[in-house]
Amino acid sequence: MMGTTLPRHVSEQIDDARKWARVVLLHGPRQAGKTTLARLVGEQSDGTFVTLDDPVLLEAARRDPVGFLAQPKPVVIDEIQRAGDPLVTAIKMAVDLDPTPGRFMITGSTNFLTVPTISESLAGRLAIIELWPFSQGELAHGSPETFVNLAFEQPEVLRARPAGLTTRDRYLESICDGGYPAVIHFTSRQRRGWYGNYLRTVVQRDIVELADIRRADSIAPVLSTAAALTGQELNVARLARGAGIDPRTAASYLSWLATVFLVHRVPMWSRNLSTKQAKSPKLFVTDSGLAAHLARKDPAALARPTDTSVGGLVETFVVNEVAKQLTWNQPEARLHHFRDHRGPEIDLILEAPGGRVVAIEVKAAVSPGPGTARWLAWLRDRLDLLGKDFVHGFVLHTGPNRVSLGDRLTLLPIEALWSPTSRTSGHEG
Repeated sequence: MMGTTLPRHVSEQIDDARKWARVVLLHGPRQAGKTTLARLVGEQSDGTFVTLDDPVLLEAARRDPVGFLAQPKPVVIDEIQRAGDPLVTAIKMAVDLDPTPGRFMITGSTNFLTVPTISESLAGRLAIIELWPFSQGELAHGSPETFVNLAFEQPEVLRARPAGLTTRDRYLESICDGGYPAVIHFTSRQRRGWYGNYLRTVVQRDIVELADIRRADSIAPVLSTAAALTGQELNVARLARGAGIDPRTAASYLSWLATVFLVHRVPMWSRNLSTKQAKSPKLFVTDSGLAAHLARKDPAALARPTDTSVGGLVETFVVNEVAKQLTWNQPEARLHHFRDHRGPEIDLILEAPGGRVVAIEVKAAVSPGPGTARWLAWLRDRLDLLGKDFVHGFVLHTGPNRVSLGDRLTLLPIEALWSPTSRTSGHEG
């Protein structure tokens, strides 16, 4: 399955889900490419594609949802959240009467499970697939990235590859470029204009339409403050001060920004390794290019030795790349972070079903200094005492080296995320 210009790695998951699920949901941020994939499903299967961004079709779906579904199957409905509960309930009735798999595919630019206008979850009938902006592997026209698979099953393969070719300057460019399909060939000026229009659309059309928001003009400052804090533990009081609103309102608006996939939280990981663990999740903007735009950063600014935001943006870039891979990789690992108030802190922990752990530290430096794997070794030693669940720890950095840092600890270039077994990459410098 192909998008307009580049293949999407979740295509195989969509094709597989349509073989067993009565309804397939593809959701993710606006402009991530959902409509392109959904339209292609309708075309390739001789079905019906409709988008509820069309006001005429939206009115028809609201006026007579049951009749609206009486079209050649499969029926592919884009932006399902705009029609609300009546259309979703009509889909439930239809698939309960005829449980043939693959008769309906729906897309949404809001999280289907958290939209207040939709109370019907289609539980037991629905396959949920996330689509994010392009990954670096997709941009490089490569096969699906396998870093997560290799990290759990063959970490020695990641260590054995040649040194990286991507320069630190190129990493900073990739961070600021982001992954939205519409902007991949834009100039920096064009990209700034696009982001401004994009944010206005999401705030005014998606959030305000769905929420009872009295101060819609405060949503943008909340998002801008979130971008300034991306990669840090969530502190709602600090976020509220930055946006100039009260903490309760800030928390509410942040939830809405998560519902429309502009931010996401990485929860705290715990196995009672410490009695003084931090409880807060980390907050990330879901696209590093959007985060850089909101923080008013370009590659030249990030390259300055005095820049204090580069670490958070590099971490955001890495976390988002890993999160994208989890939509097609096995095992089905979950993302966490870890911090103890007494010192230990690990940027990213992947925990697979059964409890096996891969830990990742992210460094913006070309040559991380001594002790860079200190807390990875700390976690390894404690998990070994509890039962050998520690698989491997990686330090990802902006330099070229792949070096052993000790027992099950490895220094890797960030490009290992998308080109661990290939020397070809459209983003190599």
